[in-house]
Amino acid sequence: MPDFREIHPGETRLAYQAMIELRPNMGSEAEFVERVNTLQRPEGYRLVGVFVEGDDQPTAVAGFRTVHSLVWGYALYCDDLSTRTDHHRRGYAGTLVDWMMEEARRLGCDQLHLDSGVQRERQDAHRLYFNKGLRISAYHFESVVNR
Repeated sequence: MPDFREIHPGETRLAYQAMIELRPNMGSEAEFVERVNTLQRPEGYRLVGVFVEGDDQPTAVAGFRTVHSLVWGYALYCDDLSTRTDHHRRGYAGTLVDWMMEEARRLGCDQLHLDSGVQRERQDAHRLYFNKGLRISAYHFESVVNR
């Protein structure tokens, strides 16, 4: 039976192996830990992992925060959701979505949101989101302003 638990600042490194598969350009483990702990956590970013017996690393992780906005009200926003390749298709990402939905309810959020990229094959992820009751509600636009 998997164990869900929050990954606290002293343990941020534990999320690296799962997260590097989603964000391969994020740099080294040390750079990941530094960025999460010094920039993102102060802005409310949290990490939760799914741990299975006999493995110190989480099989899947989610990075999320709560936000207030005019359009969404008070929402839980999932920045990152990733499962280690050797644990794909075992339901871990789906259980993390369920966990975040429950956490959103516990916190009194009105909605849960996440963006999912279209730059690579994401059919399995998109199928999961639809199966969990999420829907496509907007386009997301971006522009690089500094290089």
